[in-house]
Amino acid sequence: MFADISIVQRDIQTGAIVIERLTSRAASGALLFILTTTATLAADDKVEQVVVTGRRISEASVAIGTDAISNTISVTREALLSAPSGISGLKMLESLPGFNVQANDALGLYEFGNSVFVRAFNFQQIGFLLDEIPMGRSDQFGGSPIFRYVDNENLGRVAASQGAGDVSKASYASLGPIVQYLSVDPADEFGITLAQTIGSDDLRRSFIKIESGEIGGFSGYLSRSKIDGDLWRGPGTVDREHIEAKARYQFSDTHDLTFQAVYNDFFDYDTPSITKAQYAGAANDLFGRRGRYFSYLGYVPDLAPSVAGVPYSATAHNQYYQQAINQRTDYLFGLTDRAQLSDNLRLTTAVYYEDKEGYGVSPEAYATSIARYNSEVATVPGLFAPRGLQYGLSTIAGDRRGISTRLEYEVGIHTLSVGAWYEVDDYHRTQARYNQVGGNPAGRPLLNEPVHLQRDHTSQRDSLQLFVKDTLSLLDDRLQLELGFKALNLDYEIEGFRNAADYIAQRRARITDSWDDAFLPQVGAVFSLNATDQLFASLSENLALPRGADDVFAGPDNPTVIQSLDAETSRNVEIGFRTNRPTFNAALAIYQTSFENFLQAYSVSVPGGGGRTETFYANVGDVEAYGAELSGVWKPHLLQEKVYFNANFTYNVAEFQDDYATNNLNTGGSLARLQIEGNRLPDNAKYVLQSGVTFEPLSWLIVNLSARYLSSRYSDYLNAEQIGGYTIYNAYVDVGGEGLNIGPVRDLKLRFNVDNLTDKDYLGTINTVVTGNGSFRPGPDRTYQATLTASF
Repeated sequence: MFADISIVQRDIQTGAIVIERLTSRAASGALLFILTTTATLAADDKVEQVVVTGRRISEASVAIGTDAISNTISVTREALLSAPSGISGLKMLESLPGFNVQANDALGLYEFGNSVFVRAFNFQQIGFLLDEIPMGRSDQFGGSPIFRYVDNENLGRVAASQGAGDVSKASYASLGPIVQYLSVDPADEFGITLAQTIGSDDLRRSFIKIESGEIGGFSGYLSRSKIDGDLWRGPGTVDREHIEAKARYQFSDTHDLTFQAVYNDFFDYDTPSITKAQYAGAANDLFGRRGRYFSYLGYVPDLAPSVAGVPYSATAHNQYYQQAINQRTDYLFGLTDRAQLSDNLRLTTAVYYEDKEGYGVSPEAYATSIARYNSEVATVPGLFAPRGLQYGLSTIAGDRRGISTRLEYEVGIHTLSVGAWYEVDDYHRTQARYNQVGGNPAGRPLLNEPVHLQRDHTSQRDSLQLFVKDTLSLLDDRLQLELGFKALNLDYEIEGFRNAADYIAQRRARITDSWDDAFLPQVGAVFSLNATDQLFASLSENLALPRGADDVFAGPDNPTVIQSLDAETSRNVEIGFRTNRPTFNAALAIYQTSFENFLQAYSVSVPGGGGRTETFYANVGDVEAYGAELSGVWKPHLLQEKVYFNANFTYNVAEFQDDYATNNLNTGGSLARLQIEGNRLPDNAKYVLQSGVTFEPLSWLIVNLSARYLSSRYSDYLNAEQIGGYTIYNAYVDVGGEGLNIGPVRDLKLRFNVDNLTDKDYLGTINTVVTGNGSFRPGPDRTYQATLTASF
């Protein structure tokens, strides 16, 4: 498999075609190897513990999800600590089979530049949890995306089920996939860990963690990380301060109480999405920009006014970078009680509270502002005529609070689980355009001079989930059956000024909707062929809160046009095989997913917004996806167990099943019918191949080289615009580590990371469209990083 990758690289121009052939052969060969090995060793039932060890992997049974009814793969702590310092917890998922993760920067910190596609699911259709705390929706505006709440240094592992998450996991977003970030417990001994990182683009990251040690049943830690750096393309900075605390009190060996707290403050500047024409330099850009470094301007351009007497009325003044800002401050608190009530009865209860606030700045050209000012001035008091370029300010605020509880009872061959989850999510958003001193893009915002108002609304989501699950152990524990179901009830309300039409009509619209299903089943089985090999299968049905509900209900000028919205539903079926051996482990899953009422996100350019886009959603009917995921690790005796290989391969086809009837959101009338039946979903890569080789010649030295290939993708529903595939190479070297002590300094380690080793120039994140040309974010260039870590 690894030789195939290097062969493909000899011919970049035809790489996509060659790799598609080779990956098919690689999948067949790997599966044949697994089956051959199984046939040879099936009689060996004497293996009591199966472990493949190394710096990038830990216990193999954890890594490939032994005893799980679905494909469940983990990013282990060893892999998390070998990744670039400060990397987003979301970007770490790209190392798992099935996950197509795109990011605007090497660390994945820019929130609006991230995208995820797994099977037929995107970022907003995945359920995320931090330990026992569900993360809610993943919207950048008002949501709780997981990357705001974790630092890799505090994670034990990240466990992902790509298609059939456990019914006991709380989520109103998941249509199947569940990703759980499991934090480490406080240490038993007092200690301090320090890490300092320097890197490309003037990156500076510091990390400190203080462990209290165990004191009379109490233990805890407090950590802080701080990131400062420049954007890799264009002017602007990234600033992130992140604090985590965890305290645990053990009443006894069977009862403990854990408190968690997270504070995250983030500020950065935007970078623009660009079209293929802008990327190729064929868009006649006024400032001569082209290629991967196409960015906003670091200066206010000297342009002739488009309207006499209005100095900054030229539309291109919206390209000044100080008009593109994001800021978020988030707090999360959780309290989890775990009690072993008797030998066969366990109770776990978690309560949590989250508070969030922030703002975003975007420009609006004079031509757009004057038109909108004229439409509102007669009915909206207190408006001011535009002076030039407008300062667009959006604010968000809100809180989430909830409780989840789970009771587990073991009796005979049964393990019964019952539980409930309830959450209230309140959200407030405003948006308006304001004058600036002199109309100058660099002028001070005049927040007492609104030019026009766009939104000021609240929304609330109430969620109630109940579940029952029975796990049966049969055939001397060789067969595990899971039978369960959940009931999900979701209530939604939006109230206030949703758009400019509400302001013009002077109405505070109020729209409510609800979605529920009292029986969402999940059945599955795991059969142990012997001590090392298992077959697994599962079927699950899911319902999710409609993505982007605020945008959907805020879209029509007339609030009576959309008074109800169908929830997305899905059915996931998968079968698979996994094997765990002393030097080899692997998992193969074959799956099929069916959707109804699939809401596909698409982007629309903001008038006068300087290349910025807004996301909307369309119900495009049914979607089906099918494919296979193969992953494995091999540490051969032949190489004295100093070298090990890891790889995963994904084949995924996700297609529309119906033609799409576009509607006029203002009237509800039909506009056109697009023939998309049989087309692939935008941003769906048919092939994803990842591989790596790790060399540990000495106890204090480790070298890793990895490669990731992604095949071509479409940007639109009609499959008329396509971008080619690409291959990225990454590498790291670890020197030192556990056991390297100098005086009071323990576990001294120096790590070097290089991302995009060959400086591949490619387009990554796609802002999809219904028809026409999409927009893209270039992938980050070669990035270096060095991290020194020490404990005391």
